[in-house]
Amino acid sequence: MWQFNHVSFIKLLNRSGKMLPGFIIMLGGLCYSLFAAAGSDLPVVEHRLDVVLNPEQGRIDVVDHITFPEPLPDHNNGVTFVLHQGLSPVSLDEKVRLQFKQRIEGTVPLEAYTVTLPEGMRQMSLRYGGLIRHQLSSSPQDIGKPGQDTPGMISGDGVVLDGASGWYPYFSGTHQRFELKVTLPQHWLAISQGRGPDIETLGKTVQVGWNERQPQDDIYLLAAPFKLYRQSTPFGEAQVYLRQPDADMAGRYIKATARYLEMYSRLIGDYPYAKFALVENFWETGYGMPSFTLLGSRVIRLPFILHTSYPHEILHNWWGNSVYIDYQTGNWSEGLTAYLADHLLQESRGQGAAYRRGALKRYTEYADRERDFPLYRFRSRHGGASQAVGYDKSLMLFHMLRRELGDGLFVRGLQRFYRDNRFSVAGFADIRRAFEAVAGRDLCESFDQWIVRSGAPELQLGDVTVRRRENDYLLRFTLKQVQQEGLFTLDIPVAIQQQGRDKVFLKTVKHAAREQSYELALPARPLELAIDPAFDLFRRLDTAELPASLARLYAAKSLTLVLPSQAPLVLREAYRQMAAQWAQGQPHVTLLWDDALDVLPAEGAIWLLGKENRFLRQMSTTLTSQPVAIADDAVVIGQTRLPLNQYSVILTSSFNEAQPIAWLSAHQPIAVAGLSRKLPHYGKYSYLGFSGDAPDNMLKGQWDVSGSPLRRQLSGEGVALSLPARQSLIDALAPGYR
Repeated sequence: MWQFNHVSFIKLLNRSGKMLPGFIIMLGGLCYSLFAAAGSDLPVVEHRLDVVLNPEQGRIDVVDHITFPEPLPDHNNGVTFVLHQGLSPVSLDEKVRLQFKQRIEGTVPLEAYTVTLPEGMRQMSLRYGGLIRHQLSSSPQDIGKPGQDTPGMISGDGVVLDGASGWYPYFSGTHQRFELKVTLPQHWLAISQGRGPDIETLGKTVQVGWNERQPQDDIYLLAAPFKLYRQSTPFGEAQVYLRQPDADMAGRYIKATARYLEMYSRLIGDYPYAKFALVENFWETGYGMPSFTLLGSRVIRLPFILHTSYPHEILHNWWGNSVYIDYQTGNWSEGLTAYLADHLLQESRGQGAAYRRGALKRYTEYADRERDFPLYRFRSRHGGASQAVGYDKSLMLFHMLRRELGDGLFVRGLQRFYRDNRFSVAGFADIRRAFEAVAGRDLCESFDQWIVRSGAPELQLGDVTVRRRENDYLLRFTLKQVQQEGLFTLDIPVAIQQQGRDKVFLKTVKHAAREQSYELALPARPLELAIDPAFDLFRRLDTAELPASLARLYAAKSLTLVLPSQAPLVLREAYRQMAAQWAQGQPHVTLLWDDALDVLPAEGAIWLLGKENRFLRQMSTTLTSQPVAIADDAVVIGQTRLPLNQYSVILTSSFNEAQPIAWLSAHQPIAVAGLSRKLPHYGKYSYLGFSGDAPDNMLKGQWDVSGSPLRRQLSGEGVALSLPARQSLIDALAPGYR
């Protein structure tokens, strides 16, 4: 029987990214924990909703005809639902008793009500209405990424409501099935998940219909004065909702939608909804809902979004929006989606190793031992450390699983997991069971050490010797695990370049000790030994594998922004405003003028602003090993000369060996605001160049890393390891399909 418990209202949980109040997991291992059987089919409540929206007043009025599932609600104690405070529900059935129960204060003020139905009755109708108009609020996560959100808004700019808004009666521990009719002002359209829109003009209003017969974990309602573009595809209808007409942009999104719906339907299984829609929001967002995504106006006009964030949001309709997340045992969806969208598309372009290196770099920089946590505790992203665990560590878990099983079994496991759990709640344990079923063996250890434990292996390459024998060469090397945490059981990729051989020798070695030695017989003389050269193993990178980058400053526990006291007045003020914006909501960030310092801080990261900064010369001395020269009027990076009166330049390095340091010089005050907004999205780069007022990026790159400690040259010939090209999952399953 269902009992109301407001802390299980998972949409509120997902927005906060916090543990459930009073919820503590005690487990020794995922495979043996009490909650290992996470998946479940929840009872489904049917809603037939007639909605009237008055955006200018911020008002919603609803009649909801509700059908309860079997078994029937408890006729003695009733069943409890929650609504937004002030909606004043009234039962339209004389036989149904409705009682106010309690107020629930929180991000959204809710009220709980109990309804009692006569014996044998399964249907009831409620009428309610009132105001829902929470304003946008800033929610700083990382430097330069303030973020905005609202728990629910009805306004003249638009309507954004979901279960966390309390706009429909939510019965704890249920899924929803619904029919929805929304009456709005003329020229407005309403959007929800499922099949639609069915549009009918009624004088000065318009009525828009939606319905979804598959069990949903939420019901969404969005509205605005949209221009709708739509086109059928073999895998679902592609729709685009724009706030201003733009047929060219809509066409690009419709084409991309068709491509990705086909790609993922082939890879995983049939697309679970009737449509997928791009919806333009009236503030900057990147939300993925069932059968649509809500993206900000600036975001959708970035040219790379079509090939990065957009396929990620489409894929969420398989992972998270049809196979639902058991948040109590960890959010697996973000890592799996990142692996099969962001990573897969980079892999198809031959950049898989570079992407994985970036993921490991983010984990190493953001999730240090003080900020790391087990993967089962990840709920949602709320800063760099949570993203490094919930996205980057998680995607590496799936990559290692793929390497262990091979592409064929890995894809069959994905398809089995999807087929077994569509429109049900599932957890990591359900993923493990699906892959065990197709692999025919126990995968407990493979999952357990990466999900239940925090930390990551740190590898060192010890002694390496080569001995010539009569018919071959004997290569002997030692590997060590040097992390403070306990040992991990690892499958470590080894690559060896041999003399006179184009093909690299590849081997995977088992490692489960603090120190372990290996011997390999080779037909030709080994010239170079490389441990995990393609970054296939989840591990904490050595500092020698990490080029200086902006991300190291964003990840620092303390950051000092040093402003140029001698810059021209207008430029000085622009720098001050940028620094103040970056420091907003970031207590670890300090602002200082350069004339207030005798020396740079001895701890924490340092960011110098302005070519007039009195500490620029010290920054310049840290870059002597890189192909860069800083003069009074220009910066030269490699073969590119950037006059400082025409280009904005950003350089990164290390100060006192361990302190991250960066320098930013803007070529004009108007460019500073754009740099303030854009730079947090260029975290992986060591150097950047921008031009124009916007400004526009025209140069970016990473400093070369001089030698990984996990690679060893075994001759004086300076051999370059040549790893073989790999097929992506796309090419393996559908050759030539990109």
